[in-house]
Amino acid sequence: MANVSSLPRSGSIGTSHKRVVFASSLGTVFEWYDFYLYGSLAALIGKQFFTGLNETSQFIFALLAFAAGFAVRPFGAIVFGRIGDLIGRKYTFLITIVIMGTSTFLVGVLPSYNQIGMAAPVLLILLRLLQGLALGGEYGGAATYVAEHAPQGKRGLYTSFIQITATFGLFLSLLVILGTRLGLGTESFEAWGWRIPFLVSAVLVGVSVYIRMQLQESPVFQQMKAEGKGSKAPLTEAFGQWKNLKLVILALFGATAGQAVVWYTGQFYSLYFLTQSLKVDGTTANLLIAGALLIGTPFFVFFGWLSDRIGRKTVVLAGCLIAAATYFPIFKGLTHYGNPAIESAAAAAPVKVTADPNACSFQFDPVGKKTFTSSCDVAKSVLAKKGIPYSNIDAPAGTVATVTIGSDVIGSFEGASLDKATFTAQNKDFTAKVGAQLKTAGYPEKADPAQSNYPMLVLLLALLVIYVTMVYGPIAAWLVEMFPTRIRYTSMSLPYHIGNGWFGGFVPTIGFMLVAWKGDIYYGLWYPIAVALMTFVIGLFFVRETKDVPIDQ
Repeated sequence: MANVSSLPRSGSIGTSHKRVVFASSLGTVFEWYDFYLYGSLAALIGKQFFTGLNETSQFIFALLAFAAGFAVRPFGAIVFGRIGDLIGRKYTFLITIVIMGTSTFLVGVLPSYNQIGMAAPVLLILLRLLQGLALGGEYGGAATYVAEHAPQGKRGLYTSFIQITATFGLFLSLLVILGTRLGLGTESFEAWGWRIPFLVSAVLVGVSVYIRMQLQESPVFQQMKAEGKGSKAPLTEAFGQWKNLKLVILALFGATAGQAVVWYTGQFYSLYFLTQSLKVDGTTANLLIAGALLIGTPFFVFFGWLSDRIGRKTVVLAGCLIAAATYFPIFKGLTHYGNPAIESAAAAAPVKVTADPNACSFQFDPVGKKTFTSSCDVAKSVLAKKGIPYSNIDAPAGTVATVTIGSDVIGSFEGASLDKATFTAQNKDFTAKVGAQLKTAGYPEKADPAQSNYPMLVLLLALLVIYVTMVYGPIAAWLVEMFPTRIRYTSMSLPYHIGNGWFGGFVPTIGFMLVAWKGDIYYGLWYPIAVALMTFVIGLFFVRETKDVPIDQ
């Protein structure tokens, strides 16, 4: 039987260890591929499965179904973490990859709303929940399995290869989608070809399952079981005893929450900022992000290796602090190099909304049915839809809102007493007036490629990705080392998936809600900055360094 003493404590990665890292990483790449497919195709999925709603509501519900996958990830961590601590790491993440692959394949063959009615969106959401549950169990298993095979002093390096998988999975999904779209043409792809990337997942997962079947159980877990030291109730031990629950809480707020917001800001919020705020063409924005990822991805391994030298805590918290300190200048740089016309127009002819603050709503309508009719809401809605930055000026109660563009003032209107047809007509007229004045003031409807500095954009985006690698490269080793073997899978998985599924996964949503609320295109950055600083402070004072901690306990 393999035991801990049989593991090398130093030296280069041997053949057997390469196989462990490759098999674990490959399977996780495929799981992330499955997960990202849905996000990339959300608009098409909305048209297929939420046909009974208007176009806006279709997309909103498709995104809510996508978010459901993030929401249930912590529950997957609990379910599969318990199984992994009871019966073993290898068989548990075999189960998770089969569930993930099967549910993804079924999305590819699921009948549309037009074929089976309301059963279609219900089944789609159930499959998304299964995907989220599986992903919640996959990461902890792969990270624990690799770390428990790693030699002392190289756990950061070994587990950093797991960290690359999310980026590779995103790349793979984009490549398959792009290849299918180009091969079939846009019309065929949107009609039925979008299903092909989902069906391809069956082949990818089959390969991964075959490779993982050749692996042996973790030697650390085998030794623990042989010595009769395994946990009979991992959930109770992990979360029912304050000694370990305290570590779980500290791991969440002092490590994974900050790591998550830095990751999602660098890889997702930046993409939406380019397309929504700066009006950069979607294909161009994706290519810019892809270029940044190519530059930044090797740093996952570098910072994993560095954490073996100077500590996990030092690298991760430094990433959180540097990101929080530089987000504003970097995103302002993206504006300067991505769409300088917006920057110039905002300086020469700033937009201001003067209104009674009590008449301004927080315009969040998840079902797309509510009409916001106050003069303030009408004005802000028009500017938000056009992606125009503006500032707010308070006016006395009862004042009808105005939009000031440079020196020109355009009056809004109160729509509460108007019938639908009249409101629509007046809103159309107001929108046209605002649009014409914005055009005169130099505000562009979309970014001009001739004015964009693509090399500088890639450089700034790559810097954001390097921040991602700082916080994400060492995190798996740090979490594994925080907890004892008998409850490691359960304990580390929950804070990781709450941090990444909840704190990180909702960065784009919360960020753009804040932007819509204040009108400042940079205001959404306050959310990831606040969370990253929270993690820096809590991690600095309350979370221990673990790089030299033995994990065969």
